[in-house]
Amino acid sequence: MTVKVKAYAKINLMLDIVSTRTDGYHNLFMIMQSVGVYDTVTVKSTSSKKITITCDKADIPTDKKNIAYKAAESFFNATKIQNKGVSIDIKKKIPHAAGLAGGSADGAAVIVALNKIYGTQLSNDELCDIGVKVGADVPFCICGGTLLSQGIGDVLNKVKPLRKCYILLAKPDFGVNTGYAYSMFDKNGKVHTPDKLGMLYAMQSRDLTQICSKMENVFEQFIEVPNRVTLKEIMRKHNALGVCMSGSGPTVFGIYENKCDACKAAKELKPYSADLCICTPVSKGCKAEIIEE
Repeated sequence: MTVKVKAYAKINLMLDIVSTRTDGYHNLFMIMQSVGVYDTVTVKSTSSKKITITCDKADIPTDKKNIAYKAAESFFNATKIQNKGVSIDIKKKIPHAAGLAGGSADGAAVIVALNKIYGTQLSNDELCDIGVKVGADVPFCICGGTLLSQGIGDVLNKVKPLRKCYILLAKPDFGVNTGYAYSMFDKNGKVHTPDKLGMLYAMQSRDLTQICSKMENVFEQFIEVPNRVTLKEIMRKHNALGVCMSGSGPTVFGIYENKCDACKAAKELKPYSADLCICTPVSKGCKAEIIEE
């Protein structure tokens, strides 16, 4: 059987690191939103007794370092199913090391696909239990939409969906390692705590202006991103309701009511960005279809 999955990127409307845990992980408070840029992950059962990965981007690992590989291993370990062989092909559209959960989205897609291929009929909660062993953002990427994510990313609760808007993503020409970003928090701490309650009230109201006024990411306090100020200034100049960095960076996003404004900003941002994309909120993390029985 072959299953093709659209694996959607995410942005963080809010990201706060609440505390460092004794196991080295961090307790988080994140308002996360799936957006309409996606990788296409095709998973096929084979007779090789191996997990093989192919990818159209040369800088993406295709061995055990890839989250997609770890996700397949985690699925087989959790379900006690013997791996008779699986091939995973990844077509990348989500920028790498961008704070948009590109790797986590691919891992989520593999877990969702294998659930279909092997007919295990696991619930989303069960899939998330498998996913969190692979990465903190994987459970969100399995469920998607608009969610409050807490704990290490394993405690998910629905909040009211974002109204229709246009989201401009701008990634500078370098990546940020997530592990490094958290080590900087452990070293420096934070100087300001986001207004979490205010953001929850804003999400409940679905008022875009109010939501955008509460957007904040604590990583911006100690992760240096060249041209971040310039990116934000250009977005605001073209009527962005709010701007923020996503994840551990370096991608900066702006939220617009008017697509023309987003297009004008994107044009001016070209000299400062390696990747630019205008997308809209989506209500799913993964969209799977069986393309061959």
